[in-house]
Amino acid sequence: MLKIRLRRMGTTNRPFYRVVVSDSRRATSASAVEEIGFYDPRQTPPRVEIDRARVEYWVGKGAQLSDTVRQLVGRKAAAN
Repeated sequence: MLKIRLRRMGTTNRPFYRVVVSDSRRATSASAVEEIGFYDPRQTPPRVEIDRARVEYWVGKGAQLSDTVRQLVGRKAAAN
């Protein structure tokens, strides 16, 4: 099953996250099917860039959003 979830990047104490589509049966650090955005919580306000068209495409193909990504997509939609 495909999941749209966050992958932690960055260095110690400087987190940066990529929003990726990956197989839920694999480790979070395994290669992703596609990278569809990013989330930077260190900026004020936190910066979120997610390609909504690609999210809708993958959800149409059966991918599920993680709880955190669901909140980020909702927050991004409310801001626009």
